[in-house]
Amino acid sequence: MSKQFLTNAILRSADMPATAANRLAGDIVAAIKAELVENERFTIPDFGALVVRETPKRIALNPKTVEKVQVKAGATVKFKASPALKEAALTGLKKAKRKAAKPA
Repeated sequence: MSKQFLTNAILRSADMPATAANRLAGDIVAAIKAELVENERFTIPDFGALVVRETPKRIALNPKTVEKVQVKAGATVKFKASPALKEAALTGLKKAKRKAAKPA
């Protein structure tokens, strides 16, 4: 998903100029970032949740030199899909498989 995708979705559902929709899409992304920084979690009902997870300090291998490298501890954002989203994705997958299986 991109900012342009959000802008287009806003334009389809609301009667507003494209510049305002683009600004609104940017504000939505900024609000999600702020919520993750403040609460380490952002949830959209029936869609899923973004959760900040800490990554531990570890030793990794450089694939070019096969040399061991220290990797600092940090953080990453993980997405956990809601049961409703998983069900919708499964339904879409089943429909695509049925469509592909039909003889021409």
